[in-house]
Amino acid sequence: MKQTIGSILKAKNNRKLTMITAYDALFARLFDDQVDFILVGDSLNMSFAGKKDTISATLEQMIYHTNAVCAGAKNTFVICDMPFGTYTDSKTALKNAIKVFRETSADAIKIEGGKQKAHIIKDLVDNSIAVVGHIGLLPQNFRSEGGYKVKGKDDANIQSLIADAKAIEEAGAFCIVVEGVKEEAGEAIAKSVNIPIIGIGAGAKVDGQVLVWSDMFGFFDEFKPKFVRQYIDGANLVKKAVAEYKNDVESLNFPNENEKY
Repeated sequence: MKQTIGSILKAKNNRKLTMITAYDALFARLFDDQVDFILVGDSLNMSFAGKKDTISATLEQMIYHTNAVCAGAKNTFVICDMPFGTYTDSKTALKNAIKVFRETSADAIKIEGGKQKAHIIKDLVDNSIAVVGHIGLLPQNFRSEGGYKVKGKDDANIQSLIADAKAIEEAGAFCIVVEGVKEEAGEAIAKSVNIPIIGIGAGAKVDGQVLVWSDMFGFFDEFKPKFVRQYIDGANLVKKAVAEYKNDVESLNFPNENEKY
């Protein structure tokens, strides 16, 4: 049964939540009914479009891929990542979030940022837009921070992250993704709020986990983040299958009599 915001909130301290990214109808259909949420992440700019970071993803791209995912995942809660530059202020954020809600069947949007984005989240929620927050390591800050920097390494930073989480909760977000923090930071954040904390590289003591599908299935083989567990060696499986196909064609083994009209 498809999750609702109410059932997601009830999961806090009762069961772990599972989120996975998807960018198309094919994989969304495979993931449908298997996980609690599907995130149409702006990570598609890297794993799908081959870019070095997420920053150049556009709203039109996100809407296109969100529609594809919604077509494949009929029974799963779908979240659309708002790309860089689409929520710089309340007016811009509301305009773009309304566009996402009008043009897709997304159940919620996700935006990056802590206390400084709380007023934007409040304005979105006040206008019937369901919001997932995102704190810790922020991929859209890749260039401004000079790379991907792990957060929550000292008490001062942990307290700052907790303040971010509380501000986002108070603004009306129903869930927060926490990325790239020390496990003790993830645990402290999860204990500080009453909404679920979904970790990615945030340790095991949060309320759920999210992974990028191409990372966990071994298709994105340029590098493997420390926090990723690969469940299949997808890249080599596909390469092996293509090699077998090529060999079968060249040896006249494909198509055989059963594969002809």
